[in-house]
Amino acid sequence: MSNALTPQNPVPVTLVPEKFANPLRQIQGVMAQPAVRRAGPMALMVGLIGAAGLAWSALSTPPQKTLFSGLPDSDKAAVTTALSAANIPSHIDDSAGTLTVNEEDYSKARLLLAGQGLPKAAPGGYAILDELPMGVSRAVEGERLRQARETELARSIQEIDAVAEARVHLATPEASVFVRDNAAPSASVVVKLQGGRSLSDAQVQSIVNLVASSVPGLKPDAVTVVDQMGGLLTKSGDGPDSTNDKRIEFQRRVEDKYRQQLIQLLTPLVGAGNFTAEVQADVNLDETSATRESYDKEGRLRAETGNWTGNMANAQAPGGIPGALSNTPPPASQLSTPQPATGNPGTPAPQPTAGGPAPDPAKQTDAFQRAYDLNKEVSVTRAAPGNIKRLSVAVLLRDPDKGKRTAMEIQQINDLVKSAVGFDQARNDNVTVISRKFADTATDAAAAPKWYDNALVPMIARNLTAVLIALLVLLLGVRPIAKALMKKREDATPAKDAAALADGATGNATALTDGSGEGAAGAPRVAADGEQIAVQAPVSLDQIETSQSYEERIDAVRGFTRDNPARAALAVRDMLGADAKP
Repeated sequence: MSNALTPQNPVPVTLVPEKFANPLRQIQGVMAQPAVRRAGPMALMVGLIGAAGLAWSALSTPPQKTLFSGLPDSDKAAVTTALSAANIPSHIDDSAGTLTVNEEDYSKARLLLAGQGLPKAAPGGYAILDELPMGVSRAVEGERLRQARETELARSIQEIDAVAEARVHLATPEASVFVRDNAAPSASVVVKLQGGRSLSDAQVQSIVNLVASSVPGLKPDAVTVVDQMGGLLTKSGDGPDSTNDKRIEFQRRVEDKYRQQLIQLLTPLVGAGNFTAEVQADVNLDETSATRESYDKEGRLRAETGNWTGNMANAQAPGGIPGALSNTPPPASQLSTPQPATGNPGTPAPQPTAGGPAPDPAKQTDAFQRAYDLNKEVSVTRAAPGNIKRLSVAVLLRDPDKGKRTAMEIQQINDLVKSAVGFDQARNDNVTVISRKFADTATDAAAAPKWYDNALVPMIARNLTAVLIALLVLLLGVRPIAKALMKKREDATPAKDAAALADGATGNATALTDGSGEGAAGAPRVAADGEQIAVQAPVSLDQIETSQSYEERIDAVRGFTRDNPARAALAVRDMLGADAKP
């Protein structure tokens, strides 16, 4: 009958759905197994330690900052090699194509790569023309040529020490066959200057001439140079604004000249940083020209024209034998009253002049035209600008740490300053020298960066946060698990005692007794792993006899059995032997 009831090929088909019908119950069954329950706390501890390690690695790693993006593979290899040689960790994101470094290493990496000329990036300049495919249109070719020219000009401008980066934009219109439609080309340059650097007017003019000379038909007036702050660096050469700028620049140069003289004079005397000097120069920037004409009051005869007529009736003609007698002087003249002229009644007769030659009696009338020069003198005077009308100098000295400067010392410094700047009392120049304490302590404290602006603060905060998380995991996760394990071990101790009691009942009681036959009640018990477990106070026979209720007597008996397992085992054996007797 058993063979009829037992199938030939038992197939547990109906057990498969019951086994996997409730996965949660199966998981609970697995977790309820003793081996799994014993290994569960350890697995949980390992998981918590692993989570703490992951949190530490996530928080201790500094944030990343994108260094470059979209670099070709050759530049990526060159950049990563340079960073590795400098011990700067880097990471390449293949999905985004970016190269990142730690945030605190960003500036260092940029400076390092800039010093090595990395990355090379895409080909620039006239190398762009090498990549032109065949069959491109004329417009595309013209744009590529313009782009190549802009890149080459930008590279040339970047060779200037004060220029960090430069960009050039060229506006070159198409040439037209009509003259009136031709437009002049123009250009604009944007320069990014180095920190604390500036371009002089000569350097700006050099950039303008460089761009204008590189583009056909481009005039220097059509080039505009702008810095990274939006300031216009090019200035027009004409107009009142240009004239005022030149005058202000000239005055600034004069003041800087005097200031440098004072710095060179006072630095060896009082030390660098122990004085300040300011100069205000009132410069005469007016250009004047004057023309002066002067004449001589007496004058000078330049030309004379005229004629005279006279009566020759009484005049004696020269005669005689030529010879020695003809060279004899004429006889002495005699004063005679001249007769009025008969030729021109309107003309008065010449009057004799005292001390002058006697009038010629033969001369009747005269008519002369005379021209006199007054010695005209023309002088042109032009006064060039730059004369100093008034000079004001102020010097502030720092008092020594101990004591003050004497009046004699201040007076000596005052005389030195006057000699250095060319003091002139006629110009009402003013020189003032005083000595005071400098208020640099409060200024330095206010200008000093705050403690939370330090670059080490974020790193320290991340490390402290990671340490705090690890401590929380240890205190809130590992410690309770350890306590639970210790409690289970303590709970397992009574079971071990019961097993020892059973062993004593079967004949192993001698191993638990001492020499007197009493158990080691009241002494600390030692577990299997060597850990001491504290027990309750021993229970005596008097306590059992004085117990009032049944429950108290049962508890006392249990305590006495726990404290004296050997005596309990002997009592049980006697009881069993007594029951076995007829």
